[in-house]
Amino acid sequence: MQRIPTTQTPLVLGSATTSRGCALDPSKTGLPPQAVLGGANGKGPGVSEVTHPCLSSPSGSGVSGLQECRPLSPGGFRMDLCHPDPGELSSGEAEELQQIKWHRKQLLEDIQKLKDEIADVFAQIDCFETAEESRMAQREKELCIGRKKFNMDPMKGIQYLIEHKLLTPDAQDIAQFLYKGEGLNKTAIGTYLGERDPINLQVLQAFVDCHEFANLNLVQALRQFLWSFRLPGEAQKIDRMMETFASRYCLCNPGVFQSTDTCYVLSFSIIMLNTSLHNPNVRDRPPFERFVSMNRGINGGSDLPEEQLRNLFDSIKSEPFSIPEDDGNDLTHTFFKPDREGWLLKLGGRVKTWKRRWFILTDSCLYYFEFTTDKEPRGIIPLENLSVQKVDDPKKPFCLELCNPSCRGQKIKACKTDGDGKVVEGKHESYRISASSAEERDQWIEAIR
Repeated sequence: MQRIPTTQTPLVLGSATTSRGCALDPSKTGLPPQAVLGGANGKGPGVSEVTHPCLSSPSGSGVSGLQECRPLSPGGFRMDLCHPDPGELSSGEAEELQQIKWHRKQLLEDIQKLKDEIADVFAQIDCFETAEESRMAQREKELCIGRKKFNMDPMKGIQYLIEHKLLTPDAQDIAQFLYKGEGLNKTAIGTYLGERDPINLQVLQAFVDCHEFANLNLVQALRQFLWSFRLPGEAQKIDRMMETFASRYCLCNPGVFQSTDTCYVLSFSIIMLNTSLHNPNVRDRPPFERFVSMNRGINGGSDLPEEQLRNLFDSIKSEPFSIPEDDGNDLTHTFFKPDREGWLLKLGGRVKTWKRRWFILTDSCLYYFEFTTDKEPRGIIPLENLSVQKVDDPKKPFCLELCNPSCRGQKIKACKTDGDGKVVEGKHESYRISASSAEERDQWIEAIR
């Protein structure tokens, strides 16, 4: 092995390469930082000898040559990595090197596969979220239509919700929907609960069972019950509802009354008392004594405690029942958050003329008004089964047309009010509407679709 002399004189070490092309690195060769390499024979003043396998050369000169010192930063130097010649490796080393390269290639391929799989998973998640958002938006739209149909015709509304799988035919499911009452007309709820069909009777029982009357006196329970819907006008329907209520109250409050009949009779008595005390058309206000007299012997032949009757009487006298308003014809909530609204020109009338109308699109229906302040629309166009498209008109630009592509020549199912305010069936086979610009027309078409 070639010996390389060193010096004790502090000099700067440059970059040198051995006969194998290996860069000299003081940290790897063991040379002290003050070492300096001499000329071609490695000699210099004050020389001591060190050995390093990387410095041996066939010629015995030790170092094949020195390169110029290239500092990276003060106190640091650029050192090239050692790249051995494959021809000088032993067969075992060469085989090991090939295995390392093969494993490296396999590892890089596996990493790329993992990256591709992760990218696929994220793409699937994005697609799923988009599809789920679209499905939820469609479901909410159908639910809004179902509520609207229920408020106009309770039986048809429930049928629509079941057909679109928004409700099941189960009485419990329907009852929960009515009990929550979101967006539902309370008069319509009372109408549905009052029907005598077997499913309606089951829903009535399940609806009453949704109420929790435990630890409430009878007036408190009646306030809760009568606020959840509006009692229908027919006596037989009211009778069924109050019987169901009385059974539920006694189940929640055992021992308060001797029988459900007592609760039933007293409930009617309280409702009558509420009317007598707070109806402005009733002049004769009944005193407490008359209320006691009205209810003598109703508790299985005996009287109810006077203190109990006093509490019920005072509660009704100080605060009447809150009865839900009959808002069956109120369309305010329908137009509260429309999909689109604005002024458009509509072609219509016996003598075809263009008239300016305020249009509102909501719940898959197109409503048009004479003025923005009108509470009632001049016409309603259900968009179910209708298509919309651009159309050229010789008299108006930027037109769109509504029609039923599968039933051309037939009247579109729609309604409007005539000059006397009566609701009549529409007579249009198609509706032609003109916007103020091509952009506005396209926006309406997109919203309707």
